[in-house]
Amino acid sequence: MEKGLIHIYTGDGKGKTTASVGLAIRCLGSGEKVVFTQLMKGNHSSERKILEQLSGLYVVPAEKTFGFSWTLTEEEKAEAREVYTRQFDKAVALASENGCGMVVFDEMLSAYNCDMIEREKVLDFLKHKPEALEVVLTGRDPAPEIAALASYISEIKKIKHPYDE
Repeated sequence: MEKGLIHIYTGDGKGKTTASVGLAIRCLGSGEKVVFTQLMKGNHSSERKILEQLSGLYVVPAEKTFGFSWTLTEEEKAEAREVYTRQFDKAVALASENGCGMVVFDEMLSAYNCDMIEREKVLDFLKHKPEALEVVLTGRDPAPEIAALASYISEIKKIKHPYDE
């Protein structure tokens, strides 16, 4: 049994989610099962449409979506923290129950940085995850305590983007 590693895709460039989807496809291709969940995003992303059709890939949808973190009241942030923590718990449980080889937490770093998920629970999971489980985290600016646990950190750097014009 190989040791599962923690992967981080970060940076201000486009392609963090795409990179995580690529890893999930590779994992499925090797005969493993995968859990995929997106925090702080709606349930209508284009990649979700195809992922939901793949055998062995379990998508954990968002119960509810919220606006940008900086537009939320403290009450809304507290509700988001509860919702995203439940979503995290469901993904972890599904990975365990189905003997998955990988779990992808898209935009986990954003949820963590904005205190919109129970940080202690996330850290505890990363420190004590099943040994063979690969964990993929995406988002900007990984917190030092999460970066320290990662085996891979890949930064996707923006050179040019249409929003710049």
